Order: sequence, then structure tokens, then C-alpha cells
Amino acid sequence: MRPLPHLTLTIASAIALVPTLFMLVTALKSQEEYQTDKTGLPDMMVLDHFRQILFDTPIFLWMLNSLILVAGAVTLSLAVACLGAYAIARMEFRGRDTLFTLSTALMAVPPVVLIVPLFVLYSQIGLISTYSGAIIIYAGLITPFSVYLLVTFFRTLPQELMDAAVMDGASHLQILIRVVLPLSLAPLLTLVIVNALFVWNDLLMAVIFLQDDAKKTVMAGIAVFQGRYNNQIPLTMAGMAVAAAPMLILYLTFQRHFVRGLMAGAVK
Repeated sequence: MRPLPHLTLTIASAIALVPTLFMLVTALKSQEEYQTDKTGLPDMMVLDHFRQILFDTPIFLWMLNSLILVAGAVTLSLAVACLGAYAIARMEFRGRDTLFTLSTALMAVPPVVLIVPLFVLYSQIGLISTYSGAIIIYAGLITPFSVYLLVTFFRTLPQELMDAAVMDGASHLQILIRVVLPLSLAPLLTLVIVNALFVWNDLLMAVIFLQDDAKKTVMAGIAVFQGRYNNQIPLTMAGMAVAAAPMLILYLTFQRHFVRGLMAGAVK
């Protein structure tokens, strides 16, 4: 056991947790106590801010909208990524490496440069403020990374398994569904977590392409809420804590698979 690396990682983890702890501590303070002491622990926990968030705002509607986008975008992206990654990793065709290079390069394209052309296109075809339009955008943004991770993992699977399936008369689609995907649970769950976090936490696309108040996502709703109650920091922090809770639960539930998935394909 090497103490220095462990100490370094412990310190780094503690630093990373500071914003979250500050958010929770601040949310439990009264407005008066926060103005008096912004960094100390609360003398007495105040839960009224959470009551206001849960019962005086449409946060459950915002969460439902975000959940619809997460479910739709992640499902669509995984379906496309699994098919594309299998073709690149296990099938021989001209331009395969070029296709993989282009797909990987799309990871470096900042989403902000796509806003104007997408907005013009969506305005012309009537997809502004629609779930389907937003889902397609999010799926397109998260698919390149999904393809990259799955290609890396699929290439580590034993070729003998594929050969045995071919000898049994299985098609490529059957090999993917019956052989490859059952062995790919860890990277698939990793992609579910990473992509769900991205879609859930995104603000830019949600504000621009979901302009209907009834379809605001949780981050867009919290942003509007923060602007309305800009001076009430504890109330705003309580809203952020509630908004972050579902994704925190998702991560903690599948934490073991998430770590395994990140390591998948790292060694052969």
C-alpha cells in the first residue's frame, strides 16, 4: 500500500466535495443566519426552504420533463451506438477506420456551435418546444462518446465467441444481441449514467429548444427560479439540492458498474 497516492486522492476527493457540502449546509440555514455567517455550520437546521421548493414550485413537472428527455435520448443513443460500435469493431468494410475517426472527432465539437443551424432547421420543420426534437439533439450529442467507449470494449471480446456464433448460423444482429450485449453490461450501465447526467444537467439546449413553460426541464426551471429569488441564496441552494438528488441516487446505485465500465477496454 502506497500512502502518498492514497493521501493525494483523499485530498482531491475532499476538495471535490466542498461545493456539494456548501450547497447542503447553506440550504439548511435561514436567510438571516446565512447573511450573518456564510460559511459556518447552521445553528439549527431549517427545512422550510425544501418545503417551498417541493410544494410552491412545479419542480415535479420539471423533473418529469427532464426524465422524459433522459429516457428518450439515452435509449435512442444506446440503440444507435450499439449498432454502430459493433459494425466498426467487428465487421470488415471499406472506410471503417475513417468512420470511427470522424465519429470520435465529433466529441470535440462544442454544442454551442450547433445552436444557430439547429434552431433555424427546427423552426422550419416545427420541432421547437417538442420532446422529440430535444431528444434527437441530445441523442446526437451523446452518441459519439458512446460509440467510442463501446468500440473500445467490443474489440476486447474474444473472437472465438463470434466464430462459434457464426458456426451456429447466427447473423451479425443475433451475435450483437445474444453474445455481445450480455457481456457488455458494465460499459452499457456506464453510458447510461454518464449520458443521463449530461442530459439532466444541461441548461443551454433546454432553454433554447424547449421554450414552452410546461416543458421546462429541472435545470431550466431552477435557473428561472434562481433569477426570481436571486437574493435568497439558501432557498436557491435547496432547489439545486433537490434537482441533483435523482442523479446522485442513480450514480450511487450503479457506482460499482460505473467504475468497471470506465475500466472496460483499458487492458486486453
